[in-house]
Amino acid sequence: MKTMFKPLVFVIGDSISIQYGPFLEKYLKGRFLYARKTDTGEAFENLDIPQGANGGDSSMVLGYLKYNHDKGQLAEADYLLINCGLHDIKTNPESGHRQIPPALYRENLDKILSFASHFGRQIVWIRTTPCDDKIHNSRQQEFYRFKRDVEEYNRIADEVMNYRAVPIVDLFNFTETLGFEAVLYSDHIHFTVHVQKMQAAFIAGWLNSFNQQYKWSKYEKTV
Repeated sequence: MKTMFKPLVFVIGDSISIQYGPFLEKYLKGRFLYARKTDTGEAFENLDIPQGANGGDSSMVLGYLKYNHDKGQLAEADYLLINCGLHDIKTNPESGHRQIPPALYRENLDKILSFASHFGRQIVWIRTTPCDDKIHNSRQQEFYRFKRDVEEYNRIADEVMNYRAVPIVDLFNFTETLGFEAVLYSDHIHFTVHVQKMQAAFIAGWLNSFNQQYKWSKYEKTV
């Protein structure tokens, strides 16, 4: 008899993905397998500091993929969900310099896709989530973030992904439709549990729809 092989979804993303991750895993259960960059416990010690499961900025994501490529340690996923951006736009309040300048961000994304192609049968890009200047920069003053930068870096990512024919999940615009900023955020940049669940449901719905179109018939096996 034939049975369908469950596609593996592997997530490499920032703290936003860490928070919606458990809900995404729940909503995908029965249809997909789920895994992500570990360890979430270490990441939750401080969500502003990329460690453990937190993918960090684009240079860190690139380094993670390159290291695992060289070591041959990252298992191939059917869907490789990638995001980076919020750490890239961290801005020094004194100098005004962003952690990763736009030109380097674009260069990193190109290289990320090259390395990611070794690990993901289907790479999927998740657009960076919104930032509210007033909320963020009044609650977090070690570094600033600005909405204009989220939008600029999302435009850069859109151009890179569209050129390489990588599907995009527009988590940015979806999140913006969920309500006023004061209702969305639990702190300076992270979202309430309700929003986390909605984000996970949105991504799960996208994956289900895409997977139905893709069929993955080549993963049927006889047992």
